[in-house]
Amino acid sequence: MSVPATPEGFEQPESFAFDADSQAAIETIVKRYPPGKQASAVIPLLYVVQRQMKRQTGSAWVPNKGMDAVAERLGMPPIRVYEVATFYFMFNMKPIGKFHLQVCGTTPCWLRGSDDVTRACKDAGHVPGFGQTSADGLFTMTEVECLGGCVNAPILQVDDDYYEDMDYESTVKLIEALKRGERPAPGSVIGRQASAPVGGPLALTDVPGE
Repeated sequence: MSVPATPEGFEQPESFAFDADSQAAIETIVKRYPPGKQASAVIPLLYVVQRQMKRQTGSAWVPNKGMDAVAERLGMPPIRVYEVATFYFMFNMKPIGKFHLQVCGTTPCWLRGSDDVTRACKDAGHVPGFGQTSADGLFTMTEVECLGGCVNAPILQVDDDYYEDMDYESTVKLIEALKRGERPAPGSVIGRQASAPVGGPLALTDVPGE
């Protein structure tokens, strides 16, 4: 596996150094692993890099120099860090928009209407397609694998927040709110209680002694 190439349209930073917030997070993370096993911290440290880039640039991604910094901190070959970062969808190898629209396209969400969620992201967010960013830099749309919320499908993940029971109209409403600088509460947009049926729980509603 080679070092990830620089995508067209932007430049890789010439350097990367962990800031104070990242250093504090790393100290906490590395302590979780026994001596000699620090390489196991590679995934959480890649998250540290991505979140620092979000703080510093407004775009959550992992540059090559950030991966090099992780390798140096953990005492592992850089290629091992590149292998991990390029394997998982949650690490972005190029700058993304201010908001990351992650559409689950696996079977439960697809059967429940994820195509309509995708269409709404294109229409309201002005995103041409998967893996692309709107011209205003606000939205990047990605198709992701199962997000584990199948019972409340379809799911749209925005950054780290899950929005559940989505359809075309609710997706448009969410995107318009994000444009206004609002951040709607995550969870079911139809008011579903956790993973209970629509309308409320049907089981264990009358427990003797309570």
